[in-house]
Amino acid sequence: MNIHEYQGKQLLKGYGLPVAEGVAILKPGEAEAAAKALPGPLYVVKSQIHAGGRGKGKFKELAPDAKGGVRLAKSVADVVTNVGEMLGNTLVTKQTGPAGKQVNRLYIEDGADIARELYLSLLVDRSVGKIAFVVSTEGGMDIEAVAHDTPEKIITLAIDPEAGVTAEDVKKINAAYGLDGDAAKDGETVFPALYKAFVEKDMSLLEVNPLIVMKNGRLRVLDAKVSFDNNALFRHPEVVELRDTTEEDEKEIEASKYDLAYVALDGNIGCMVNGAGLAMATMDIIKLYGAEPANFLDVGGGASKEKVTAAFKIITKDPAVKGILINIFGGIMKCDIIAEGVIAAVKEVGLKVPLVVRLEGTNAELGKKIINESGLNVTSADDLDDAAKKIVAAVDNA
Repeated sequence: MNIHEYQGKQLLKGYGLPVAEGVAILKPGEAEAAAKALPGPLYVVKSQIHAGGRGKGKFKELAPDAKGGVRLAKSVADVVTNVGEMLGNTLVTKQTGPAGKQVNRLYIEDGADIARELYLSLLVDRSVGKIAFVVSTEGGMDIEAVAHDTPEKIITLAIDPEAGVTAEDVKKINAAYGLDGDAAKDGETVFPALYKAFVEKDMSLLEVNPLIVMKNGRLRVLDAKVSFDNNALFRHPEVVELRDTTEEDEKEIEASKYDLAYVALDGNIGCMVNGAGLAMATMDIIKLYGAEPANFLDVGGGASKEKVTAAFKIITKDPAVKGILINIFGGIMKCDIIAEGVIAAVKEVGLKVPLVVRLEGTNAELGKKIINESGLNVTSADDLDDAAKKIVAAVDNA
């Protein structure tokens, strides 16, 4: 689960981290009061969407040369003008795709005198099985280019989970940034506090880009991109309350109600699979044969008939879907349960596109029998390769 920048900063402030004062607004009429509540005279007006690249983004409704989704304002009047242009319009960035995202929230923040911009993130480094700091002296809007062109400028430091962030770890991070004086002293509290927040809140990503050294020599968290492990949200009701469903795909929201792992994609072949690895392989082979998957959907190992029915409904709600591939390897999940769920869903919502089903494993023959005797216009497949070929051909010929 993702949250907005201002929510992430509020959370980090609770861990004693240095963040600027700011006010989130939902309506243009709130802009003046929000700006007047801040010290000024420099303000930053920030679009609050769940996507990066806001500063270099462009609003669909504005002229191509208009400012992006993060703007400096030198007066309260300037803040009001920028809010009027940004709020309610659609921001397109590298991460939103061409459709963009409507800006429904803005964050008015006190400006900062920046001496240096640094990059910092914490994530789970699966190669070593530890949480790691990823740091670079090249912070700011072009970090993606740094990763691509000069990866040697990005340093990864894994943290011992038993020891936590030690004084030696802090020295290494300070050295990687070239920090000294007050900034290095701040690092002694900032870096352990970031790690503590990551662990205690079950985050999957905490990105601060940029972490700045101000002209007074102190550190400040100037941005905060925070993602949480969905599997741990039951421990954090206070985090769940921060969820903004307007930033999520409606189909993904519906899937979460049934504990389905669903991610919407840009293709036209809907997929229903059990197991994340098999789902990835299914998407890969669809691409191999020249088509694109419309979704990632893992119904899990112990899905019920109701869960399978819900999954099928979600797939068919996507107008981009021109064909459906069901690929089930029955272990804990029984193939007859899948078959019953598919039939129930088809009877309820109808079947208007080609459907290819590959069943293998526990009760596979029974599952095939149920589908074959259902009267549905379904094509069966012998294996994954056969299934992918058949659904791609069916969509091409539809």
